[in-house]
Amino acid sequence: MTQYFSWTPFHARLHQTLRQRRLLERGQRILIAVSGGQDSVCLAQLLHDLQKHWQWQLAIAHCNHGWRSDADANADHVKALTRHWQLPFYGRTAMEAILSEAQAREWRYAMLIDIARQDGYSCIVTGHTGSDRAETLLYNLMRGSGADGLQALTWRRSLGKELFLVRPLLDFTRSDTAEVCEDYALKIWYDTTNDDLSFARNRIRQEVVPYLQEHFNPQVETQLSQTAELLRADVTLLEALAARLHQRASDPHAIDRLNRSMLRSAPLALQRRVIRQFLKQQLSSPPQFDHVEKMLYLVKAPNRSQSDPFPGGAIAQVDGDWIVLKSSDPTDGGSKN
Repeated sequence: MTQYFSWTPFHARLHQTLRQRRLLERGQRILIAVSGGQDSVCLAQLLHDLQKHWQWQLAIAHCNHGWRSDADANADHVKALTRHWQLPFYGRTAMEAILSEAQAREWRYAMLIDIARQDGYSCIVTGHTGSDRAETLLYNLMRGSGADGLQALTWRRSLGKELFLVRPLLDFTRSDTAEVCEDYALKIWYDTTNDDLSFARNRIRQEVVPYLQEHFNPQVETQLSQTAELLRADVTLLEALAARLHQRASDPHAIDRLNRSMLRSAPLALQRRVIRQFLKQQLSSPPQFDHVEKMLYLVKAPNRSQSDPFPGGAIAQVDGDWIVLKSSDPTDGGSKN
């Protein structure tokens, strides 16, 4: 293999990860989301180095939220890096005010998906690292998330219509990406919003994680990221088993009911997952823990027992072997055939 760069342990690690996990394909058209920060710049450099071996068609995309006074200069910096790598560049700038982290993330991914679909990229890659994964686990743990939330930031997920989001650096830490940028003398753009401690994730990054590293475990980021990876496999299995049970416990003629006798013989973990899957289909908003629990009570409750209202006013009621979700709309006859 002809190489035009110095093959480092970081290149070897990424190359091995891509092969073992089958995250990217040879010859694939790949859109790299680059903010200008060290993680995304590190990812772009490593993928650029591996490009000839994998025969990828790479491009860089930068989304300008317009939050900071230096946002346009940040975008120009990413353009300059792109010219250095001799790759195509796509830039998007928010035309309306973005008021929250969640809104910014939603807009950013909408822009990336739009670019990918318009120009035929089958994959969007981001620079999320194991450090991000550890911080997300802590953030979701403190919000009361179950295993599904704790295993967030997966290696690969579908964005629909043969488009995938891939995070190739989940076994890198933030110190690893900093070392790559330093070795290559890459100029990174520091996002000053990372210093704003009004954002919970910034407090976790700057206060909680350093405290845990100093007082409990210097390798806490790696250990938490590995925990998330173990949970990911568990959640994948449980969701598949629950989906099968959900199908068996459903009435083929009415989607607003579950067979509670089938649920009753299943382990509690599967009961909860089936009920959550069921409520996801029936409610207008994602079901919360208490919504699942009040329907779970009906699995063993006496006939004609019912729950208090769910969001939207629907009520779950026991009807023999069935739990039926009855609409609050008087014009709705009940079953949704």
